[in-house]
Amino acid sequence: MSLESYDRAKEVKQFDESKIGVKGLVDLGVTAIPRFFIHPPASLAELRPKSKTRPVSDVVPTIDLSGVDSGHLRPTIVEKIARASRELGFFQVVNHGIGVEVLERVVRAIKGFHEQPPEIKAPVYRRENTKGVSYISNIDLFHSKAASWRDTLQIRLGLMEPELGEVPEICRKEAVEWNHHVKQLGELLFGLLCEGLGLKTDRLKEKTFLEGRMMVGHYYPYCPQPDLTVGITSHTDPGPLTILLQDDKGGLQIKHGEEWVDVKPVPGALVINIGDILQIMSNDEYISVEHRVLANSSLEPRISIAVFFNPSERDSLYGPFPELISPEKPARFQQFTYTDYVTRFFTKQLDGKTLVNYYRL
Repeated sequence: MSLESYDRAKEVKQFDESKIGVKGLVDLGVTAIPRFFIHPPASLAELRPKSKTRPVSDVVPTIDLSGVDSGHLRPTIVEKIARASRELGFFQVVNHGIGVEVLERVVRAIKGFHEQPPEIKAPVYRRENTKGVSYISNIDLFHSKAASWRDTLQIRLGLMEPELGEVPEICRKEAVEWNHHVKQLGELLFGLLCEGLGLKTDRLKEKTFLEGRMMVGHYYPYCPQPDLTVGITSHTDPGPLTILLQDDKGGLQIKHGEEWVDVKPVPGALVINIGDILQIMSNDEYISVEHRVLANSSLEPRISIAVFFNPSERDSLYGPFPELISPEKPARFQQFTYTDYVTRFFTKQLDGKTLVNYYRL
């Protein structure tokens, strides 16, 4: 296609208005991805390993939470989580209290939603998540340099009737069940992370971070040209932490030094990562690191389900915990409201800076 005949804005608009998502393109039998999915050469070069020997994929530790409520084992678990949060920003947890059958049910439910006919999904295809539920392809479709090869169902957790009725029936019961479990696990992890900083167990809970929970069910169908696009571009997460359930397909990578390292799927495990605001509130003790998802070259779709935590008190001031500020280590970040913080994150008004560095003193 010549440059003269290519109208990117028009093609993007047509794709969005079709409401079929990337899954719909695959079902139509496309063998070449639309041009607006193709990433710039510099970005694509980053997808290739820098060293000839691929970095080992067991860099991200798997931490066993068995005995977390015992005074004997808890300090060791706290120490492992704190070390992973300081050095990598990522870890996996097993024996977290959520049964394998629950994990399998929610993955099946999200997969089931995405594999319905387009006309069934179209009523919830919307860019404004005013009703607590939205199905979209690429939240940043209209302002990203290139689109990514995935579709997403977003559900605000903790919805009550009548909003709960907006959640598609095929995954409604599973979303309610998942909300119950991740709220409990989130509270446990918040406590362990606080103890790892020498803080009172409930310091993050006091900041209302358990109150706002968003579940994001990603569907990565087969991509006919996986070397030209990605599943999700490199990014960090805005909240304190993210709980991620990934299936057994793989594709998630984290930045470790100058290399990208695979986060290998571990049966029954959940992936936990530190977000930007916890790096700030920990005064640089914990780190929020870049991560991405490769485009899916497998004929089988990849499913992942992330839960993001947000405070209900959006106009309160956030910044480093006062307990972590001292003459030896003064505050490294300014204070801000969460409303300002989230607006900057989603509009990327950062002049090339990360959110962490935008607020850095």
